[in-house]
Amino acid sequence: MTKISTKLTGRNLLDRIAYQIVRFLVTAFCRIWCRMTVEGKENVPADGLFLLAPTHRSILDTPIASGVTHRRMRFMGADKYWKNKAFGRLLTSLGGFPVTRGTADREALKRCIAVLEGGEPLVLFPEGERKAGPIVQPLFDGATYIAVKAGVPIVPVGIGGSERAMPKGAKYIRPSKLHVVVGKPIPVSKNLENSKAQRDAARRITIELQAELQRLYDIAQARVS
Repeated sequence: MTKISTKLTGRNLLDRIAYQIVRFLVTAFCRIWCRMTVEGKENVPADGLFLLAPTHRSILDTPIASGVTHRRMRFMGADKYWKNKAFGRLLTSLGGFPVTRGTADREALKRCIAVLEGGEPLVLFPEGERKAGPIVQPLFDGATYIAVKAGVPIVPVGIGGSERAMPKGAKYIRPSKLHVVVGKPIPVSKNLENSKAQRDAARRITIELQAELQRLYDIAQARVS
């Protein structure tokens, strides 16, 4: 496991400036090249912690997600990208933190919770790896479990058009319209008695989250069709 503190790295002034500059550039590109529009920005909490849970159809979804708020958010990445110290430092300043693929899920969960405890919102794709098609695939309980464990609301996001703009395997971004719909935060139960109660709550919220993501995704896709 790459040894980087998820709580403390990427929080200084230069990192915040770098994040905002890159965020502005990628958002501007999406708005100009892909005519990206965002609906429901008011649903993103202006303060406090939250977990942003977007649909996932393209590698573009990560930079697109950063466009829903000016607040600096954190993103999970494979730790191989941190093997080069300079590049890893850049990724960290841009909100990334490393997780080793193929290790126990428990370690990834700990890192995600540490990020939230460090004081910054977290972006997780509850479908896992990139999917294809109009149906939101069965979600992993990990995202909702992290939200329950940390006691933070989940903000669902439907991203329409990203699969057409840059499908899996594509080398270039097509100038296809993008539309993002941010849903209202889904509250989670706090201070549950034990891990079983937390897992039960996570499973219940996962069902609610999947239904809401499908609704938002349908709206987003309709805007770009």
